[in-house]
Amino acid sequence: MAAPNGLARIETHGRTKQHVNGVCHDDSAAPVRAQTIDELHSLQRKWSAPTTPIKDGAASPFAAALSEEERHRQQLQSISASLASLTRETGPKVVKGDPARKGEAAAKGAPQTPQKHHQHHHPAAPTIAVSDSSLKFTHVLYNLSPAELYEQAIKYEKGSFITSTGALATLSGAKTGRSPRDKRVVKDEAAAQELWWGKGSPNIEMDEHTFLTNRERAVDYLNSLDKVFVNDQFLNWDPENRIKVRIISARAYHSLFMHNMCIRPTDEEMESFGTPDFTIYNAGQFPCNRYTHYMTSSTSVDINLARREMVILGTQYAGEMKKGLFGVMHYLMPKRGILSLHSGCNMGKDGDVALFFGLSGTGKTTLSTDHNRLLIGDDEHCWSDNGVSNIEGGCYAKCIDLSQEKEPDIWNAIKFGTVLENVVFDEHTREVDYTDKSVTENTRAAYPIEYIPNAKIPCVGPHPKNVILLACDAFGVLPPVSKLNLAQTMYHFISGYTALVAGTEDGIKEPQATFSACFGAAFIMLHPTKYAAMLAEKMQKYGATGWLVNTGWSGGRYGVGKRIRLPYTRKIIDAIHSGELLTANYKKTEVFGLEIPTAIDGVPSEILDPISTWTDKAAYKETLLRLAGLFKKNFEVFASYKIGDDSSLTDEILAAGPSF
Repeated sequence: MAAPNGLARIETHGRTKQHVNGVCHDDSAAPVRAQTIDELHSLQRKWSAPTTPIKDGAASPFAAALSEEERHRQQLQSISASLASLTRETGPKVVKGDPARKGEAAAKGAPQTPQKHHQHHHPAAPTIAVSDSSLKFTHVLYNLSPAELYEQAIKYEKGSFITSTGALATLSGAKTGRSPRDKRVVKDEAAAQELWWGKGSPNIEMDEHTFLTNRERAVDYLNSLDKVFVNDQFLNWDPENRIKVRIISARAYHSLFMHNMCIRPTDEEMESFGTPDFTIYNAGQFPCNRYTHYMTSSTSVDINLARREMVILGTQYAGEMKKGLFGVMHYLMPKRGILSLHSGCNMGKDGDVALFFGLSGTGKTTLSTDHNRLLIGDDEHCWSDNGVSNIEGGCYAKCIDLSQEKEPDIWNAIKFGTVLENVVFDEHTREVDYTDKSVTENTRAAYPIEYIPNAKIPCVGPHPKNVILLACDAFGVLPPVSKLNLAQTMYHFISGYTALVAGTEDGIKEPQATFSACFGAAFIMLHPTKYAAMLAEKMQKYGATGWLVNTGWSGGRYGVGKRIRLPYTRKIIDAIHSGELLTANYKKTEVFGLEIPTAIDGVPSEILDPISTWTDKAAYKETLLRLAGLFKKNFEVFASYKIGDDSSLTDEILAAGPSF
């Protein structure tokens, strides 16, 4: 149905809760209320990249001694091959540069000869003769700088504006969060054996034929455009294990987003980039065919691990690219014996590294951001025999209710080069109102990690000393801190527990337990026990200690007790970093069997054992048993899961759970 102005309506109807098999996802969001592009744009306005510095970066292992002319030819040939549809004999004739700019230059009689005087210059395109050929001449805007991408976005993409701090504000369209129900993975013979399928898994199957159908639809759409944006970048700061990725997209916003979120190559690395290890075809402005097999809506996010490709149709939310690549790393890295982790990571002045795991609302970002420690990364990491390394080149921070007082580092990072998604700003001053949820509650900022003052560049560190599992227990029965043995660490890592409270989502009146395996079930590819076993192996090999830290309630459940004060939690984290808790005296709790310290400097001793903070001891015991039952029920799917030749989890891990 058409809108009054003749534009097609935006589909905005759908589920307001984004859960897959009971798993909570922190960046999924309900579609916006706007029915047309103009309405969405009106919500956005209120009336009234630097190159990553890689020190001593190793050259690509695929680099070869080629002439500049040959490298340029191979680069264009590689991009052309990426854009070639499978059922077409040849790909498009690829030229570099902005077609609009070339046209302007030609009109002015400017010379069309390429020059080589600065880093981001793109060779001029030859004159193109108009013909009736069905082949489209596609201009490739290759690894543009942030300034160039700003120009493209503001000139050609409605809803793109420069805010008062210099960030680029943009709109992601009707979808303002991920669409986990529309994500598909090709279930070929290898994937059927290797990947996690079934209850609790985020992997929804599709076949090879359907993937190729969607791939051709996406590639044909990209080939129909006057220009496409191509990013060639890296994942993983460990030079021995980095992955080359190519992102082909139709929007400058998407190109700038990935410029920030992936690792930016140097000039030399760009010249010798070669063929990518993984390619994304982002045709998000174009819908999939809803009548295609396996499709349930006009949105489809498809991954083919054998082809090392990802196709995006029907959603312009940039986070699909970030999290899609994270899923790919969850598949590729374990094959090399490297553990991929959904965690924050920081390092002390003495080189002690800590990993922070936690779902939304547990304080992962707040606690891993410490002015006394260096930030290695805020979200995605690898743990190899070389140590820990950040997968990404940037940060993707939530902006809702952002303030300079509470999050000064994020606040100050929102400047030129940063992408602001779906925020609302004053039409005249361009000042952003971070409390305004008119477009979505899932407003986001994507910026290079070097925008954080205490970021460690390169983003690598030694082996972690501490593995901290964060839970916001709204039932109020978990201790503020517990020291875990290896089996307990595996149990709680696989469980991935936190609790939603009233106000977090519509319809929640009392605490609701949420479990997300490995603290990131939406992104893992293999069975959770695989990652847990690797985590235990590395912790044991390198001497790391596991901790369970409750940032939730004490003295009663939500609505009765009080949330544990942040200064106390920070004291607990400081005591973990300093090693104070390694020499503390401990006692064991009932039911969960957790080891809790009897005293921590700067923390009231009475809150360390949760039962002592409850006035109604019977209510405490009843609530404790209720939560323990929820843990046991959640773990049933893992206890009975068969993978390869293994029949089940070991009795040791099962025994590490609650007992009653």
